[in-house]
Amino acid sequence: MASPISVQLYTLRTEMAEHREATLTRLAQLGYTAVEPFDPLDDPEGFRRTADRLGLTVTSSHAYALLDPAVEPAAVYDAVAALGTDLAIIPAGFEHAEFTHLDGLRRTADRLNSLAVQAARHGIRLGYHNHWWEVAPRLDGRHALEVLVELLDPDVFLEVDTYWAAVAGADVPALLRSLGRRVLALHVKDGPGVHGQANTAVGRGVMPVADILAAASDAWRIVELDSCDGDVYETLAHSHACLTALEHA
Repeated sequence: MASPISVQLYTLRTEMAEHREATLTRLAQLGYTAVEPFDPLDDPEGFRRTADRLGLTVTSSHAYALLDPAVEPAAVYDAVAALGTDLAIIPAGFEHAEFTHLDGLRRTADRLNSLAVQAARHGIRLGYHNHWWEVAPRLDGRHALEVLVELLDPDVFLEVDTYWAAVAGADVPALLRSLGRRVLALHVKDGPGVHGQANTAVGRGVMPVADILAAASDAWRIVELDSCDGDVYETLAHSHACLTALEHA
């Protein structure tokens, strides 16, 4: 299993807004040694100093601002680099309907490929993160995400949100095997597998976590909770314990 185990900080968006340093300190105390920010433009230098002091690696960063016409892409790439990573990930931002037909997938791929060229000039590699709407549509019996990846330049990677893929009806281990080496990171999540219901700790829901990890053995493991009914830190602690146990199984 790839290590260290990371956390997408959107999980703790409220806590991060209230007290970033205390939140990151708590994650380190839980045993996490890596994080994935969701807004690289929010004081990247200060974030890096805190992360370095706590021994936290920045695995990658979401970079939604790359699709904002009011934001200069170079500023985003520079911020990602300042965080200490060379992986910038676009977490959606395209119309859902674009994933229901080939023309829409081509337009999406063209935009991502163009951004990837810009990113490469700054020493950054571009990735894309799925939700349910890139997986649920099928074209000639294949998930839209599988078709999209064939239209992307080879340097564009995927961060597969395994839970959203399952909610969309995919056999997640089979999907990961199909996507192969294009998958550099996984969002590892668990829960009832029902759209709109809260996530649980990893290992306490319906997801076949061990099979998923085995299907993408070299990918980063990044825990994320879109929502959580219980204590978020307790849920993250249980998730870390589950993934650590699977690593040593």
